[in-house]
Amino acid sequence: MALSSSFQERLKQMESTRNQRLSLLQAEKELQTSKSQMLASKLVNIRSMEQRCLVLVHKIAFQDFKILALKSEIESLDAKYDAYSQILRGLKSEVEEMEEMEKEKERFYQVKGLDMKAFSENVDKFVKESRIQVKELRNRVNELNSIFIKLQENNGLLSNSEIAEVEMIKSQLLL
Repeated sequence: MALSSSFQERLKQMESTRNQRLSLLQAEKELQTSKSQMLASKLVNIRSMEQRCLVLVHKIAFQDFKILALKSEIESLDAKYDAYSQILRGLKSEVEEMEEMEKEKERFYQVKGLDMKAFSENVDKFVKESRIQVKELRNRVNELNSIFIKLQENNGLLSNSEIAEVEMIKSQLLL
């Protein structure tokens, strides 16, 4: 029986060791389960972060695209601005030329107006002088006619040469 008690003792010890090992295995299993859950949770967090990163990368790419589009639009607007500025400078130059031509035209018309006024004054003066001369000539013709008539009434007391001279003066006056 002595064997049996030592056997039993050995069995109890083995049982106790087995229980300790089972207990350790159970604790190890729980620890592994806990670690697995923690890793799974971290993996979920990592995947969530990756998703957020992908969303942010997408947003950044979209913003980069917007920036490129806006830069392109700015360059296009700059080119249009430069073109319109060039056109505006050309138009300003044309306006300045036209204003200068307008001033030149006004000076020309002013000079021509003064010339026409002077010409009109000269014509008026000439007309007045001519009327005065015509009036004087008519008076002289009338005088000569009356002299001629008196001479004819005197029945040829004047010589033919004197009459011819008077006729010549008369014809010159009529011209």
